[in-house]
Amino acid sequence: MSGALDAALARRSWSKVTDEAPSHEELLDFVAAAGRVADHKSLHPWRLIELRGADRQRLGKALNKAEGHKGSSSKPMRAPLIIAVVASYSKTHKVPRWEQEAVASGVAHVLSLVLDEAGWGVFWRTAGEHTRSKIVAKAHGLKKSEELLGWLYVGGKPKRSRPTRRKGVDATRFVSRMPKG
Repeated sequence: MSGALDAALARRSWSKVTDEAPSHEELLDFVAAAGRVADHKSLHPWRLIELRGADRQRLGKALNKAEGHKGSSSKPMRAPLIIAVVASYSKTHKVPRWEQEAVASGVAHVLSLVLDEAGWGVFWRTAGEHTRSKIVAKAHGLKKSEELLGWLYVGGKPKRSRPTRRKGVDATRFVSRMPKG
């Protein structure tokens, strides 16, 4: 098997991570790799926001405010590094908006794979409808042409006596041929 295939088959979400995280410089290397996803017209319709330390507390306050609560949500404190995934749309008639969002999602997925392969625990989170709330968008400094897709929570992989694996997918259920005309 190839390295990419092995990495994809071994990938899992780590809902609990340790307080270790890749450095900013390491993150830049991972993002450079993830940015190689297929991208029609090379628009790069995405950007990532690195949240560490007090940034996570500000996110927690924005999430609570979006839910109509006071104080700060503890959810962003579950990982030492949070990477906000932003679709940054270009106004072009040649590449539809949905395709640009697919590129941003692809970057996030490849980033999660390369982080996992490098030994980091990663899990994808959204805050449901609040992911795209004006309060949360403002906290991230999003422009009108941008939408928050979610966050990658990143930290060290905790030691486990028996690592759990995701159940494999029966590919035959999801692959078919085009119907004959």
